[in-house]
Amino acid sequence: MPQTVLLAEDDRAIRHALERALTLEGYAVTAVADGVEALAQAHRTPPDVLLLDVMMPGIDGLQVCRVLRAEGDRTPILMLTALVETADRIAGLDAGADDYVVKPFDVEEVFARLRALLRRTSPVAVGGSSDGPRDGSQSAPAPSDKQITAAGLRMDLQARRVWRGGRELELTRTEFELLELLVRNAGIVLDHSTIYDRIWGYDFGPGSKNLAVYVGYLRRKLDEPGAPQLIHTVRGVGYVLRED
Repeated sequence: MPQTVLLAEDDRAIRHALERALTLEGYAVTAVADGVEALAQAHRTPPDVLLLDVMMPGIDGLQVCRVLRAEGDRTPILMLTALVETADRIAGLDAGADDYVVKPFDVEEVFARLRALLRRTSPVAVGGSSDGPRDGSQSAPAPSDKQITAAGLRMDLQARRVWRGGRELELTRTEFELLELLVRNAGIVLDHSTIYDRIWGYDFGPGSKNLAVYVGYLRRKLDEPGAPQLIHTVRGVGYVLRED
């Protein structure tokens, strides 16, 4: 069965062009023109992945994202945005999006990012609440054989949960996988190309700010007053996790 894509884009020309390109690529596409239709369709027939334009009349892409995440829906979401400022991209990640593409975009980049999101999708990650808010105590559970530790961090890979000391962190799917890569390679400098290939399955080149945005967002969640920074930038090379 072909993988299903729910596309929400209010620009008719872009919507039709993407729908045609995705169909030719082998996806089963449902295309809608606004956020209201997107929510209705997502509730009616949940897709394998959502492709949402940020700026839409009525309910925009960010609001669609927030509603679905609040409902516990963990379907991968790729945002389409003409907003290029870092703060705008962070707003999308904060709303629960997994990745984004900046307009104007190359359709091959859209395909690459969709493939990467779908590769990382598992039944637990999509149907459960692996990267969403949780109620109750933040104390860590008993250790399991699926845990890795480094620099005061502990990650339960099976439950997709992570703690710094006794504080549990709330991470998106991409943030979790980026942190897992850094923890597994603690003390080793990972170059940009390696990280792109391991996390997104595609090197978006030196002009892409995608990795820097995710690292910045992850740092904000990891940082604690008076505690050492864990993710360090090695200028011109990449990033390393270590506790200085």
